[in-house]
Amino acid sequence: MQSTTKLTRGLSARHIRFMALGAAIGTGLFYGSAKAIETAGPAVLIAYIIGGAAVFMVMRALGEMAVHNPIAGSFSQYASHYLGPRAGFFAGWTYVFEMLIVCLADVTAFGFYMKLWFPEVAQWIWVLGIICFIGAINLCHVKVFGEMEFWLSIIKIVAIVAMIVGGAAIMMFGFGQASDHAVGISNLFEHGGFMPNGIGGVIASFAVVMFAFGGIEVIGITASEAKNPDVTIPRAINAVPIRILLFYVLTLFVLMCIYPWNQIGSQGSPFVQIFDSLGISSAANILNVVVITAAISAINSDIFGAGRMMFGMAHEGQAPKAFTKLTKNGVPWMTVLVMSLVLLVGVVLNYLIPEKVFLVIASIATFATIWVWLMILVSQVAMRKKMTPEQVASLKFPVPLWPVGPVVAIIFMLFIFGVLGYFEDTRIALYVGIVWLVILTGAYALWVKKPEADTQPNYNAEPVE
Repeated sequence: MQSTTKLTRGLSARHIRFMALGAAIGTGLFYGSAKAIETAGPAVLIAYIIGGAAVFMVMRALGEMAVHNPIAGSFSQYASHYLGPRAGFFAGWTYVFEMLIVCLADVTAFGFYMKLWFPEVAQWIWVLGIICFIGAINLCHVKVFGEMEFWLSIIKIVAIVAMIVGGAAIMMFGFGQASDHAVGISNLFEHGGFMPNGIGGVIASFAVVMFAFGGIEVIGITASEAKNPDVTIPRAINAVPIRILLFYVLTLFVLMCIYPWNQIGSQGSPFVQIFDSLGISSAANILNVVVITAAISAINSDIFGAGRMMFGMAHEGQAPKAFTKLTKNGVPWMTVLVMSLVLLVGVVLNYLIPEKVFLVIASIATFATIWVWLMILVSQVAMRKKMTPEQVASLKFPVPLWPVGPVVAIIFMLFIFGVLGYFEDTRIALYVGIVWLVILTGAYALWVKKPEADTQPNYNAEPVE
C-alpha cells in the first residue's frame, strides 16, 4: 500500500485557517460554556480573554518554529531537538492522549445526538458508523480532509453568528422578552454582581475555559502538508485567536445580557434558549444539526492531528515504524487505522461513564492540553537560546514581546496545573496526568532507543504537481 515516503502538500490557507477554528470551536463553546458561566458568573468573560491571550502566545511560539522548519510531527520533534528526545516523546504521546480523550467524548456524544431523531436505533450503530466514516475521510487525499473540515467549520461559525445576531435582536427590539427578568447589559451586574463567586470562581473556571481552546495547536501539525507554510501558517495563526476571542467573548456577552447568568444552562444548551426566545419552535433540531456538525468536525480534526503526530514520532524512533507507512496519496494509513480501532474500544468503555462526567473529561483533556502548550513554549525558548543573533534576525515569523511574552505564558500554564490540583472537582485530572507521565517514563526507558546523534531529520513534504 505504500508508494510514497513523504506527506503531500494539499492544504491551502483556507483549509488551515478553518481547521484551527473548527478545532477550537466545539463542545467547549456549545456545552462547556454553561459550566464556565456557572462557576465564574459574568466575570467568565475575563477568563476567556486571559486564556485567549495565553493561547495566542503559544500559537506564535509554535508558528515561529513551524515556519522556521515545517516538519511532520511538529511540536513533538521540536521538543526532541531542542529539549531532548524524552521531552519530545512526552509531548507527542501526551498530545495523542489528549486527542483520544476528546474523541472518546465526541463519538459517544454523537450517538446521543442522533437519538433525538432516531430513538429506536441503538446508539452503538451511530458510533460505529461515524468512526468508520471519519476514518475513511482521513484515508483520502489530505485535500479532501481539508475541504470537509472547511465546510463543517462554516456551519458552526454560521450558527454562532446567527446566535449573536439573534441575541442582539432580542436586546434591541425585545423579541421574545420574558417577563420574569430584564434584558440588557444590566444583567451582567445584577444577580450577585459581575463577579458573584469572587476571584476564586474566575480561577476555577479556567479548567473549562482552557479546555475550550484545546486543539488549536493542530495548526502546527498542518505545516508539513501546507502548500506554502511561510505564508499560510502566519496568516492562520494571526487571524484565528482574534476570531476565537470574538466568537467566545461576544457570544457569551450577548447570552448573559439576555439571560441572568444563573439561569443559563438550566433549560438545556444556551443555544436552545436563544432560539426559543426568538420563537423558533424547531430550536432543538437546529441545535442538533450544529452539535452533530461540531462533533464530526472535532473527531475529524483530532484523528488527523494524532495520526500526523504518530507519523512524525515514528520517524524519530518514538513510535512503531509501521506508523510511517503511507498510501499512494501520501496519507499515513496505519495511524488512522490505529486511532479508529482505539476509539472502538473506548466506545465500549464509555457506556460505563455517566453523562455528568463532562467536567472530569474536560479537566483531564485540559491537563494534556496545558502540558503540550508548555512543551511548545519551552521548546521555543530553547530554540532561541541555541540560535545566533544572525539566525534570530532571519526568522520569518518571530514571536512578539520576546522574551517577556513566552515567559509570562509559561508561568500561566504552570498556574493552570495548580488550579486543576486545588479544586476538588478537577483534582482527578492532576492524578490522571501524573499517572500518565509515570507510564510514559517507563515506556520511554523500556522501548525507545536513544538516537546515535543529535540530528533533526527533515520530513518536509513534496509539493503537489
